[in-house]
Amino acid sequence: MARVLIVYATDHGNTERMAQSVEAGVNSVEGAEAVVIKAEDVTVDDVTSSDALVVGSPVHMGSPDHRVKAFIDRVCGPLWMKNAISGKVGAVFASGSGFGNAGGGCELTMLAMLSNLAELGLVLVPLPKHTPGYTNAGIQWGPYGRSMDEEMNPVGVSEERLESSRHHGENIAKVTLALGGSVEFAKA
Repeated sequence: MARVLIVYATDHGNTERMAQSVEAGVNSVEGAEAVVIKAEDVTVDDVTSSDALVVGSPVHMGSPDHRVKAFIDRVCGPLWMKNAISGKVGAVFASGSGFGNAGGGCELTMLAMLSNLAELGLVLVPLPKHTPGYTNAGIQWGPYGRSMDEEMNPVGVSEERLESSRHHGENIAKVTLALGGSVEFAKA
């Protein structure tokens, strides 16, 4: 069984809805199991006992949420020091509400999180442009959810925009299974 850990923070429930959508995608693949935990509740054991790590965040001033940053410092930092999760699968998603079609800062937020996952030595899963839902809620780094309209009125992440999140979960599960779970790379 491939265990996919989905770590997220949420302010108004939109990133949580995306996490649940990624979870549904993972669980739709035979042999894969998703575990969803809020960033502030994740432990080192949660990460080390998983084959994949997916991180989702709302955008805060063009950056990941402070709870996601704290998770990276508190949990991932010590794992990086020990090369403890190198070779696991990693992926990201984000929700935003600022100006711009993707919600201001979604791309920067995903890139920041991907940088952290790359530093940990994870095998990164992008979002291919042929993924269903990509044109409504995707960029190559991962799916995004827009939680406000262009006039900054709260609208929540729509079902249509969650389609790419579900398929991202499927892709992550398939890559994790193809790699046979955790693969530890040689340490120099």
